[in-house]
Amino acid sequence: MKRPAGAAGSIQWLYAAPALLLMGLVSVVPIGQTFTMAGGFDRIGGDATLWRVLRNTGFFTFWTVSLELVLGLAIAMLLTRPFPGRGFVRAAVLIPWALPTAIMAMAWRWIFNSEYGVMGDLLFKLHLVASPNIPWLAAPGPAMFACIFADVWKTTPFMAILLMSGLAAIPKDLYEAAGIDGAGPVKQFFIITWPMLKPTIALAVLFRAIQSFGVFDLIYVLTGGGPGGRTQTIALYIYDIVFRYQEMAYGCAVTLVMAGCLCLFAGGLFLLLRPRSA
Repeated sequence: MKRPAGAAGSIQWLYAAPALLLMGLVSVVPIGQTFTMAGGFDRIGGDATLWRVLRNTGFFTFWTVSLELVLGLAIAMLLTRPFPGRGFVRAAVLIPWALPTAIMAMAWRWIFNSEYGVMGDLLFKLHLVASPNIPWLAAPGPAMFACIFADVWKTTPFMAILLMSGLAAIPKDLYEAAGIDGAGPVKQFFIITWPMLKPTIALAVLFRAIQSFGVFDLIYVLTGGGPGGRTQTIALYIYDIVFRYQEMAYGCAVTLVMAGCLCLFAGGLFLLLRPRSA
């Protein structure tokens, strides 16, 4: 006897109910507690440090996500083509992403050391700088560059893996038909790859933007938010408010500001990349 479609759907929801309930408890309850504990909203407008860290976080997020998207797309398109040893290369690309962020940040802290770091010595030997003793982590501009460089190195593989999944879903027949019609690789990219990859790009950019906007461990280990707060992000600021200054209510208020910024970004990204009707 054939089971009614409605009964099958009910059973599926019944199986999923424990997982959905657990997800609700883990995510909704802390958010609700943040709303109830938040206070000091009148201080937000006049908090110069908050607006400075928001600018720092926005700058960091924009450049890391943009560079990771470009590099990740290039790597994904390369790794989807057949060549000897492709499986090994795919596994090797994931190594930076697999490394713990705190340990990786300590390594980059040694690399960017102004006295005996590898980066300054390498640039000096390539005749790109006049001296190998570059204050990477002691000057505002170089310190932010070091943070962006380290984050791009670590998380570009994550972007590449997500984009590879999107590229694998594009039918090869479309490229063959476009090639028969005389479309070259560049034209094929813009008329086939880019439009069909938009949903995957939106998902990858959203994931990475949320991670970059909430970055804590990399900045905390690499620069500690210095020099002079020029690399301090909103996550580090919330940490200082709650644990250093013991202002839990205002820390929750700033957390809600952070969540609001992420919601605005997600909504803007959806409007930008949503399919347009003919």
